Amino acid sequence: MKWRKWNRVLHRDFGYFFVAMSIIYGISGIALNHINDWNPNYIIQHKEINLNRELKKENINQQTILSILKETGEEKNYKKYFFPADNTLKIFLKGGSIVFDLGTGKGTLEKIKRRPFFHEVNFLHYNPGKLWIWFSDIYAGALVLLAITGLFILKGKNGITGRGAWLTIAGLIIPILFLLFL
Repeated sequence: MKWRKWNRVLHRDFGYFFVAMSIIYGISGIALNHINDWNPNYIIQHKEINLNRELKKENINQQTILSILKETGEEKNYKKYFFPADNTLKIFLKGGSIVFDLGTGKGTLEKIKRRPFFHEVNFLHYNPGKLWIWFSDIYAGALVLLAITGLFILKGKNGITGRGAWLTIAGLIIPILFLLFL
């Protein structure tokens, strides 16, 4: 039948065209599903720093900050500083910050850098602009078309009238059960 030929052609060509999008959204979707377990966009590292001396707010200026940063190896990353509280100094760095307790001289260095690959695919998953939203909507429609045309690729006992029907029903029941019981 001619409709089966067109079904295969649509399924094949849309599948080839959207394979990259499927991989992007699949990987990004898994990463975002586990956002409570890890940060899929950034690698965040913390390091404790101890200056072994008290810092006095009135004595702190840019020169003091640069000497502190020299001790930590971060002098080239200096941006600016401020006091979020009377006893707290926060130094902003390229790619992070350091927060010091002025009374103890103890601090925490936080370094932040983009997680390779995941940052980019998550950016696309978040729909970064109007054109991308249109492309994503076309992709979503293509997924529906791929799902429907996929039902009719095979004939006979492995097709939608045989084994395929049972697998399709099982795949439909699982989300319904989740909706009913969660």
